[in-house]
Parts: sequence; structure tokens; C-alpha cells
Amino acid sequence: QVRLVESGGGLVQAGGSLRLSCVVSGPRLSESYSMGWFRQATGKERDFVAGIYWTGGTRYSDSVKGRFTISRDKSKNAAYLEMMDLKPEDTAVYYCNIGDMELLRNGGPFNTWGQGTQVTVSS
Repeated sequence: QVRLVESGGGLVQAGGSLRLSCVVSGPRLSESYSMGWFRQATGKERDFVAGIYWTGGTRYSDSVKGRFTISRDKSKNAAYLEMMDLKPEDTAVYYCNIGDMELLRNGGPFNTWGQGTQVTVSS
């Protein structure tokens, strides 16, 4: 069973920055998996935000392109999301997950979600 633990969220003013972290543990982590960040605002569905391939290539949703940067540290089974120029509409619980990139971007299926980390951007 894959375990996902997110951290780094908080309250920030519009225009500010945050860096989120995701650590993955569990069996079969030697496979070449992609990692993705997702977010879910209150009352809305969980949406794909950014993803990174095992090879380092990246994908972003249009809403965060140019403001967010995803990276990963394979030695730590970790992924990071550097968020800059945050806007109130970025307010959400942020989650990570791993798997095939096309499945991550297109609705799964997904491993069991972690608890997420809350990001709140005040105007």
C-alpha cells in the first residue's frame, strides 16, 4: 500500500509564495512512476495541478503555468511544488499521488490519497 504524506501548506497573502512537499513510501517504489500534485477547493472536484515524469519532464494545468514549479528527489521518494505569485483562487487542499502520467492527468485510478495540506491565500 502506497502512503502519501503532504506538508508545507499555510496561510499566505496574495502574491506570496509557498513550497509544498510530498513523501511517498510503500512497496514497488522502484518502478519508474510519475508524481503529481492536485488540489481540491471547498465544494469542488479534485483537479490536476502539476506532474513530473520519472525522466524529469513536467506538465502543468493552465491555471498555474508560469507560477508553479514541480520538482522531485528520487533518492528521497519526494516531490515538491514551488508556488509563486499565489492568488486567492489557489486556495485549496493540496494532494500528491503517483502513477502513470496520463492516468494522473485524466482522472485516475489513483492510490489512496493522503491527508493533504491546506493552502489559504488571502486577498
